[in-house]
Amino acid sequence: MSAASAALEPDFPLAVLHDLGTGVLTIDPEGRITYANPWAERLLDRPAERMLGEDAHELLHRRLDGSPVPREECLMRIPLEDGRSAQQGSEEFFLRADGTTVPIIWTTTPLLIQGRRAGLVVVFNDFSMYRAAEEQAAAHTAALEELTARLNLLADVSSVLMSTLDASGRMRRLLRVLVPGLGDWASVALCSERSGTLERVAVLSPGHPRRARRLEGSLPLLSSASREAVERLIAADEPVVLTAEELLDPQAPLAATHGKLFERLGGHSAVVVPLCARRNRYGMLTVGRAEDSPAPAKAEIRLLADIGRRVGLVLDNTRLYQEQRNVAETMQRQLLAPLPQVDHLRMAARYLPAQSAMEIGGDWYDAFLLAEGVMALVIGDVVGHDLKAAAHMAEVRNMLRALAWDHQKPPSLIMCRLDEAVTNTSDAPMATLVFARIEGPEGGPWRLNWVNAGHPPPLLVTRDGDTRFLTAGHGPLIGMSATLHLGLSWPDAYEYLPPESTLLLYTDGLVESRGRPIDLGMATLRHHASVLARRLTEKTVDDFCDALLERVRPSGDDAALLALRLPATGAGAPGDVSPPPPPQSPFTSPATPDRAAPGSVQEDAPVEDPTSRVREE
Repeated sequence: MSAASAALEPDFPLAVLHDLGTGVLTIDPEGRITYANPWAERLLDRPAERMLGEDAHELLHRRLDGSPVPREECLMRIPLEDGRSAQQGSEEFFLRADGTTVPIIWTTTPLLIQGRRAGLVVVFNDFSMYRAAEEQAAAHTAALEELTARLNLLADVSSVLMSTLDASGRMRRLLRVLVPGLGDWASVALCSERSGTLERVAVLSPGHPRRARRLEGSLPLLSSASREAVERLIAADEPVVLTAEELLDPQAPLAATHGKLFERLGGHSAVVVPLCARRNRYGMLTVGRAEDSPAPAKAEIRLLADIGRRVGLVLDNTRLYQEQRNVAETMQRQLLAPLPQVDHLRMAARYLPAQSAMEIGGDWYDAFLLAEGVMALVIGDVVGHDLKAAAHMAEVRNMLRALAWDHQKPPSLIMCRLDEAVTNTSDAPMATLVFARIEGPEGGPWRLNWVNAGHPPPLLVTRDGDTRFLTAGHGPLIGMSATLHLGLSWPDAYEYLPPESTLLLYTDGLVESRGRPIDLGMATLRHHASVLARRLTEKTVDDFCDALLERVRPSGDDAALLALRLPATGAGAPGDVSPPPPPQSPFTSPATPDRAAPGSVQEDAPVEDPTSRVREE
């Protein structure tokens, strides 16, 4: 039998209604029930035979509380009375056989037989199922919205914690993220690294901004009971909820740390979150609720606990980074040399680490007195800007010092021996450097004798601002000639230095970067050195170096700068009565200030320094 012919069978409509999955009633023009399908029997808990012939409105239609609905207010009867088109709704209730009501979603449609009104059809279903689905969907939506809000909050917290601000700056921004979303006011107290006492580094209360600012600062000394309570609080695994009632007694252990917060900012409760990581305790975060705000929910407390753990990890990582940075800085200061003070010569040095490195690199400067009383100057650069480069730099520097002390002169011979030594006794990569000797009697004239191993040329700047790169003396990089058996050499170069002039030795990090080629960088250096030489005629060489770096602004690679200032003609010569220039400051170089310069004698030494003069060659 085809589907079309099956639809013409007399029992076909009843078969459809039997398994429709929704309740169906037919009602005659007088409002009596003439048919009820099995789903209607199930929903109403009434057999069809007991409903047939009954007035549908009187039998079934009820309010939520079970009371009858006046017939004139029955919306389902409208098509029966005036023949209007279908009606529908979802705010009605039918009475079950057990006396309970069931909410229904319904539709009534006029029933026409051969064009004549024969009553109406009521199609209905249990609306509680739909309502439960709607409520469940609404609950899911609310849960997703809450989760999204938490994820956004955690993203904002992470953004704040990853910023480059100091601890107090980050804590201030953190509180602006937490308030008013999780509380009406908030405070962060951290343990001071210097004193070990608690210090409120940030307090935020939009309702009382001035009071909040006055609460910042070191907390008073705590009694033993208060100190133990705070230590337990900070060491706890989970947040602790404090109430204002607990702190009414001034003798309460936590009144010393939280009493004033409630007193000045108000509120009924606060969540105190420990800030700790890897067994290190850093302080506590407190988020308070005002009088008209609800108590913190468990989900909010868990969220604050997660934020506290994140803050603790950031503080711990900051501590570890600072320790590593201090170690690197100490190592770099030990590798860089203090500058000797010889006669009326004055020197200054600067070292700028690479921005991506750990405050340490392969650039270096050096200045030391040789056995014959001549002063040696060095500027150099070993490939790399990390701990390995610094270690190689120390190797090359110490080799050069030993060779310069042993062989004395000329610089070209020392370069040859250094190239062989680096190639055969070290795994250091190639290096560039300038090695120079400052020769001359007290009072001048002074002569520069130097060689250049693939390094940027020294810059000579006169008092009047004339500048000139000393391009002579060039030879191969250290570690290249002996390695490749090239037999290359380094020619000696000589230059008399004008009185009151400044000699600049520098590494390529000062004049070269990704956005600036070395030719442009050298031209920039020359220009600013000329301008500053004319403007800073009465300033020290330290002032000159600081002003020069401020203008040149090196970036990217590490950079070193060594400057030598020559005295006026005859200054320091026997019989000269003019006052000497100011002594060199211990801050003329980034080396550790309590170290003595190589070849010099400590100030409290009882003997005269035999190398205090630079002898003429």
